Amino acid sequence: MDRETCIIYIGSKFTAEWYYDRRGKSVAYEFFLETPENQQAKFMKLVKEIADMGIIHGKARFRCEKDKIFAFKPQPDRYLSFFVDDRKVIVTNGFVKKTPKMPKEEKIRALKLMQDYFNRVKEGTYYGN
Repeated sequence: MDRETCIIYIGSKFTAEWYYDRRGKSVAYEFFLETPENQQAKFMKLVKEIADMGIIHGKARFRCEKDKIFAFKPQPDRYLSFFVDDRKVIVTNGFVKKTPKMPKEEKIRALKLMQDYFNRVKEGTYYGN
């Protein structure tokens, strides 16, 4: 995955991107591809809303999960993400939510991927600089 293929959508407020690891793999994108088209459409609607409007109203659709992690919530799926100062939202991982509370391991994964993103951007290796 490279700079162009990681882009989900470019809006007037934010650009949404898939996070990808050092091997070019994106667990969030792979999850997205495995979901039915109607679920993909629900997610894309939320992404376009945040990217174009800068906000999604309603905790049932988008919510801060603390520690700078946010969840897109196209029921029953969840996509965890974080914001970057240069008007980006990076989607780290996706999963089907099966319990009332968010699985701790999914949030921990998102936090690790966020840290990896910032480390690789700082060292100039994330976007192939």
